[in-house]
Amino acid sequence: MSAIDPSLVRFQEVVPPGANWSHVLKRGTTLRITDVEGGVNVSALMYNFELLCERLNLPDTLKCQHIARLTKGHCLYTDMGRILVSITEDTCGWHDPIAGCSNAKSVREKYGVKRYQEARNEWHKNAHDNFLWELGKYGMGERDLAMNINFFSKVTVDGDGRMAFQPGNSQAGAYVDLRSEMNTLVILNTCVHPLDPTPVYAPKPTHLTIFTSPPQAPDDYCRNSRPENERGFILTERYFL
Repeated sequence: MSAIDPSLVRFQEVVPPGANWSHVLKRGTTLRITDVEGGVNVSALMYNFELLCERLNLPDTLKCQHIARLTKGHCLYTDMGRILVSITEDTCGWHDPIAGCSNAKSVREKYGVKRYQEARNEWHKNAHDNFLWELGKYGMGERDLAMNINFFSKVTVDGDGRMAFQPGNSQAGAYVDLRSEMNTLVILNTCVHPLDPTPVYAPKPTHLTIFTSPPQAPDDYCRNSRPENERGFILTERYFL
């Protein structure tokens, strides 16, 4: 585990199970997302905060890096070919970029209905609605939804295109570091993964730490992991000239 120098830490917070969270992650800082109990799912959307119509484009992210999962060394691209964040550390090893998010119908059919009026904070929430609630704080709505990442979840695809959720992918204490290459609006929620076969509604909490990032070195792993990433960084740096 890579310890964070306490003098670099700017902010820490625990996001409860089934909750939503957002922050503008400034260029030159890193967000560490930690699985507190094991088995967490953290769904994420990302946007260029200075131009909110520019947002995370997962098809381009996967295509240009020849991948179908996310881990250390991968970069998350916008629809303008720029890099929002880079994955600089990852002790989990597999994060799902293809399965989408839960919605009211899928949660109701799998777990039944629990409303706030009866269950209070234990009521059944879903990622789709949580995303919309958080996006609304920035003047956005359903038209601004895009494909999301599910951090700490592993989904495999067989030869016939069937997706399968793999339990036990993430253990307690696993973390992923997202170094912000732009001023990135990060929208998170801790709702259950849409393919999680667990019959009981049991979302998990996550711990977040924001810290100052060291300057990018010439041998930066993310920049050099693919030729396409070098071009992505050049486009991003040109944006800040």
